[in-house]
Amino acid sequence: MNRRDFLKAAALAGLGALVPGRAFAMGEDAHFTIAKLQYAESGWDPRPSALRRLLLEVEKRTSIKVDTDVPAVNGLSADMFEHPFLALAGDSKFDPLPDKMVTNLRTYMKSGGFLMVDSAEGVPDGPFMKSVERELGRILPDKKLAPIPKDHVLYKSFYLIDQPLGRVKVASRMRAIFDEDRLLAVVCPNDLMGAWARDNFGNWRYSVSPGGEQQREMAFRLGINFVMYALCINYKADQVHVPFILKRRQWKVD
Repeated sequence: MNRRDFLKAAALAGLGALVPGRAFAMGEDAHFTIAKLQYAESGWDPRPSALRRLLLEVEKRTSIKVDTDVPAVNGLSADMFEHPFLALAGDSKFDPLPDKMVTNLRTYMKSGGFLMVDSAEGVPDGPFMKSVERELGRILPDKKLAPIPKDHVLYKSFYLIDQPLGRVKVASRMRAIFDEDRLLAVVCPNDLMGAWARDNFGNWRYSVSPGGEQQREMAFRLGINFVMYALCINYKADQVHVPFILKRRQWKVD
């Protein structure tokens, strides 16, 4: 199932009352964007410019058409079901989510939606990460966070990547909630958005450590891999690069 069709799966699961008819208008020419999850009164958007910058890189480096206006959704309405990619970020602990938001997020992820969690704390297990673990346990109580294997398709959906670098490098592996081999939610403590963010003058907002600008580039590559994964979940891991290889060899690709 393609991520663009995940709303249809939600409807077939009997969720028509939750997902409005206009949500099904996402066609082949729709522009892709990433929605931010607004889960508290403050602290939910520590890197306001980061996703727009990532989307600009997606458009520059791939054939994906993007909308750089990044919406905020509160998880209490059907708005988030219009977006196959949802980002949750923070740098401090937060209160438990409302029950309705928990239910909606459960439906969202089980129906094909992809959740990226990015910590701006700069530590592997700070208060924000603990709050995230608590809420993921409420959203999907039958599943546990587990390390993502280094050979998972996420690391080769567009770029070949061997580690999840962000503004910092406090963890060598990311964790995720799996549904068999599909990633429902990915949790990164390395502050990816901190590496992507620019100020209003076009300058990088944060320095990147320990690898400098090469590390920043790898953070962008990982972000683009996230986007490709969020849009395409119906391929086999061992087939990801076959079209590219055949094209380089000037063989025909159907």
